[in-house]
Amino acid sequence: MGLRIEDYATVGDLHTMALVGRDGAIDWLCLPRFDSPACFAALLGNDDAGTWRIAPAGAGMCSRRRYRGDSLVLETEWDTPDGTVRLIDLMPVRDREADVVRIVEGVSGRVPMRMELRLRFDYGHVVPWVKRHGHELSAIAGPDAVWLDTPAPLEGRNLTTVSEFEVSAGQRVPFVLTHHPSHQPAPARRDPERVLAETEAFWADWIGRLTYDGDWADAVRRSLVVLKGLTYAPTGGIVAAATTSLPEQLGGRRNWDYRFCWLRDATFTLQALLGTGFVKEAGAWRDWLLRAVAGDPADLQIMYGIDGTRRLPEYELDWLPGYERSAPVRIGNAAARQVQLDVWGEVLDGLHVAREAHLDHVTEAWELQKAILDYLEGHWRDQDHSLWEVRGPTRDFVHSKVMAWAGLDRAVQAVERWGLDGPVARWRALRSEIHAEVCDRGYDADRRTFTQSYGSRGLDAALLLIPQTGFLPWDDDRVVGTVDAVRRELVQDGFVLRYRPEGGVDGLPGDEGTFLACSFWLADALHATGRGAAAVALFERLLSVRNDVGLLAEEYDPYLRRQLGNFPQAFSHVGLVNTARHLSGTRPASSPACPAP
Repeated sequence: MGLRIEDYATVGDLHTMALVGRDGAIDWLCLPRFDSPACFAALLGNDDAGTWRIAPAGAGMCSRRRYRGDSLVLETEWDTPDGTVRLIDLMPVRDREADVVRIVEGVSGRVPMRMELRLRFDYGHVVPWVKRHGHELSAIAGPDAVWLDTPAPLEGRNLTTVSEFEVSAGQRVPFVLTHHPSHQPAPARRDPERVLAETEAFWADWIGRLTYDGDWADAVRRSLVVLKGLTYAPTGGIVAAATTSLPEQLGGRRNWDYRFCWLRDATFTLQALLGTGFVKEAGAWRDWLLRAVAGDPADLQIMYGIDGTRRLPEYELDWLPGYERSAPVRIGNAAARQVQLDVWGEVLDGLHVAREAHLDHVTEAWELQKAILDYLEGHWRDQDHSLWEVRGPTRDFVHSKVMAWAGLDRAVQAVERWGLDGPVARWRALRSEIHAEVCDRGYDADRRTFTQSYGSRGLDAALLLIPQTGFLPWDDDRVVGTVDAVRRELVQDGFVLRYRPEGGVDGLPGDEGTFLACSFWLADALHATGRGAAAVALFERLLSVRNDVGLLAEEYDPYLRRQLGNFPQAFSHVGLVNTARHLSGTRPASSPACPAP
């Protein structure tokens, strides 16, 4: 068996991100962007799919690792019989080509080292043509070229570049890997020590804008660094995760490509960034949102590419066996074409949060919102696939209707509080109509809980968001009953499932782990309904699930005690930041209170 998901750390350059294992191997890296084909894809297969390992000869897992301060500069250390050695990994923030810099540093003794570089472009499918150029090496295949620059000796063995050398205390041996288009001249050499200093300075300057002063500050800082690392700097888009097809059930088929931007994340992400002082990043995310959704509101998608691309066709890579035999490996995401009614409300709510935070006014934003509202007025009764992207039959999902209500509520507030123009009387009336229907058809009075969809008996963790939208106050008996029902029926060993997939509700075989973002929502709900001690206990259990360098995947299996799903997951880290703010008293428990319907 290979490494667990939690055995990986990440380095990134605000264009892409590499996964570095506890064994010193980079097993996942897409170049030059998050959504480009991987040149190291051993994560989803084996070393033949591409990997780059640097470690003491014959060594296994490292003795310890850590990030340098609040940065994405990773230090991995091994204690060996011959001495101690440190590996420093980083990707300098992009100003030209993509670089991966790895510096081997002797700490004590004299340690034999081994480097193995196995480049495989197109997700492990293409073996490049490798040539030596003095102290450098080039690997070219089609449009891609990679250059390796190092003073260490290099030789080719069985389609792998190998270096064997020794490092003494105080000695540093660098390796610089640079990607560029193959039709261009060789890239200029990088000074590894200089880019290390510049990268550390960048992260120190960036985290210096943090304004959070609540509890669990270290965890919040690391989560914010992760969110920054998942940002595609040219557009401001934030990818849901750096990987594709890490399974939600080991050996299962619930394997999806998450290297895109989801509109459902908009409000939560804006709250996390604005609430911690990162106004520039919030503004860039808001601007990405406006560009991505521009056009006919009927064509609104649930997700887009990092540059706003709409076409994200899904296909399978049959040459990769998948992480721990979890097949298929999928590229692209067919859910981009699903109808998810909540998305229109999510966009309106996100832009409302931006307006409330006094982000620079964009004139066309309100005109766009009015067009979205026109569409929502005519389609709020439509059935959909829900924010969980079920691939079964469409239904009247309660969360989707609540978000339609939220979109209209934010429009009413825009007129009443900000003096914007619009048919506010009509919006108020429709807001009341939706509210009444949800309370009538989406609530099970016998069980004292809202339900996943009209007429169903199933539950959905998204129901925990009803009071966060302002649809009902936290002390409403229906809200308290729903929180209690989620705790009773959707909790496994303290953590929250999105829903129960039994009975084919989502059209997919198999099961999945508990969903970390939903578990953070439950901690919010416990706190807001007067159960503060239970909220803090759950939150601290969630913190304990993070790996040794503070990273979270999408899901967690409390029985196997393993992280599951794509990694690192923005939605999980956003949940951590917002719940820490909530429990520390640095943000309100909900959006503005619901007006009388």
